[in-house]
Amino acid sequence: MKKHVPHVLYLAALCAILTVLPNSRPLLAAQALRYTCSAQVYEAIERERIDAFTKSTGIPVEVKVVSSYAAVERLAHGMSDVASTAEPLPRSKQDAGFVRTPFCRDPLAIIVNSQCTITNLTEQQLRSIFSGDITNWKELGGPDREIIRIVPGERTAAYGSFHGQVMRGREIQYHTMTSLSTMVIDATKQFPWSISFIAQGAARSHREGVKLMRVGGLAPEDNGYPYYQVFSFVTKGDPTGTARSFIDHVLSGTGKDMVLSGGMLPQGPSKD
Repeated sequence: MKKHVPHVLYLAALCAILTVLPNSRPLLAAQALRYTCSAQVYEAIERERIDAFTKSTGIPVEVKVVSSYAAVERLAHGMSDVASTAEPLPRSKQDAGFVRTPFCRDPLAIIVNSQCTITNLTEQQLRSIFSGDITNWKELGGPDREIIRIVPGERTAAYGSFHGQVMRGREIQYHTMTSLSTMVIDATKQFPWSISFIAQGAARSHREGVKLMRVGGLAPEDNGYPYYQVFSFVTKGDPTGTARSFIDHVLSGTGKDMVLSGGMLPQGPSKD
C-alpha cells in the first residue's frame, strides 16, 4: 500500500534545498522593509528610489507617507524599521539612542500660483507677507489682487523650517493650512494669486500651475540661496538588516545621482 508523505515534510525538504543552493536568489518573498517617509522626502525623491531599491534587491517596501514628526514617532512606537525626516532629530530621541543619517540638502522653495506676475521678493517682503503686513500684490508692484497665504501644518518640517529661517520669531499668518506639507502644492495651484513654501525637490515635479519665486534675486538652485532643509534617515540605534540595505543603496552612486538630478545636494552620513 502506497504511503502519503505529509505536506509538512515536503515543505521542510524544500526549505532545506533552498538553504544549500549556492548563489541562488530566494524563491520565497523577501521580508518587506517598513518605511515611514516624510511627505516632503517622498514627493521630492523617494518614489523613484524605492522602486530602484526593490528592483535591485528584490526587497519590497511598505511605505507610509506622513509628516516628519509623525514619521519619527511611528518609528519610536515600532511601526516601522526606518523613518525619513526633513527636520533635526530631537535631543530626547538622540538620548534614547536614535541615529540620524543625512542624505541630502534641499532648498526650501517659495511657490506661487502660475498667474502671479511677481518673480522676485526680498526677505523682508517675504516676512511681511506671511506676518500679514503685506496683503495685496499691488504693494509689491503687481496687480490689485489679495495675497492668499497657504501654509503646511504646524507639526510639519516645512512649517518649522520656514518659521525659523524666514520669520525669525514672528508668527505666521495664513488663509489656509494643509495637514501634509506637500498638499500646499495642489492648494497653490487651485487658488489664484496664492503663495506658499515647500521643499524645492517636491515643487520641481509639479511645475504646471505653480512657479518658484526668487528671493533676493536668487533662485532655489543658485549658490547662496538662503533657505534649506536637510533630509535624513532615522533608525533605532545603528541601522541593521533591510534598513541598512536601503540606506546603503540610497547613499550609493546611483542614489546620489538621483539626488543631484532632483536639484538637491548629497549629504554624507553622520551622527547628531
